[in-house]
Amino acid sequence: MSKRNLALIGATIVSIIYGVTFTIAKDVMPLYIDAYGFILLRVGGSVILFWLAWLFMPKEKIALNDFPRIIAAAFFGVALNMLTFFKGLSLTSPISAAVIMVSTPMIVLTLSAIIMKERMKNRMVLGIVLGLIGTAFLILYGKSIGSATNAGMGNFLVLVNAISYGFYLIIVKKLMDKYNAFTFVKWIYLFGFIMVLPFGWSQFQTVNWALVPIDICWKIGFVVVFSTFLTYLLNLLSMKELKPTTVAVFIYLQPVFATIFAIGLGKDELSLVKIGSAVLIFVGVYLVTQKKSVQ
Repeated sequence: MSKRNLALIGATIVSIIYGVTFTIAKDVMPLYIDAYGFILLRVGGSVILFWLAWLFMPKEKIALNDFPRIIAAAFFGVALNMLTFFKGLSLTSPISAAVIMVSTPMIVLTLSAIIMKERMKNRMVLGIVLGLIGTAFLILYGKSIGSATNAGMGNFLVLVNAISYGFYLIIVKKLMDKYNAFTFVKWIYLFGFIMVLPFGWSQFQTVNWALVPIDICWKIGFVVVFSTFLTYLLNLLSMKELKPTTVAVFIYLQPVFATIFAIGLGKDELSLVKIGSAVLIFVGVYLVTQKKSVQ
């Protein structure tokens, strides 16, 4: 199997994990841990995992002039990205959050054209538009909007998160071309941890662990190990072979997997709208990821 196909499989696995995370994270927040306290736990746990993993990896030295880029990646890819997403998710519904997240490929497409001077193929633009239409239908007609305490502010924060993640994908691409992922991701998370510490410490301290049920502890573990450590690693490895635009378009699959997961748990039911939306999204992703003469 080619490296490109492995990268596409990796990006698909990331979408499945994120699709499941929408429901799992919502079970934890804000009932047991507030949003920022949960982020501190998530980033702190991942820092330990990345540094432990690095011990078993080939060692590389990072050039000093690459640290500003690493710090920028930590700000956009960890701190701002997670703080706005988790806070937004705690104020709005998982379904609303999922649909706003799918604006990311559009944002990455625009940023790539402006910052990286990347030429956009018509096929890619068509794929992104089809994915956007499919996702909009899935959200607007496929499921009720659900419970939300302050949907307006929540939706705005999730949008900021999407823009932030778009910047992160573009910033980190140059690091991927130069280093092994394990060389710099541990630094991204260490700087990210320092950035989220002032926001999350007080909320983390107020958690009464004696009252947290075992199943919620397992869900917290899932978010740390799978939704953070594994997904960031797979995304970085995918970006070795793929453009930021291609990686970003996999976000369209998240609401599809989120819906499949919800149906599996009996929290949702299948309908023609959902099937049609899923088809549009998969066709969109196929168009963007198809390799012609050049990547």
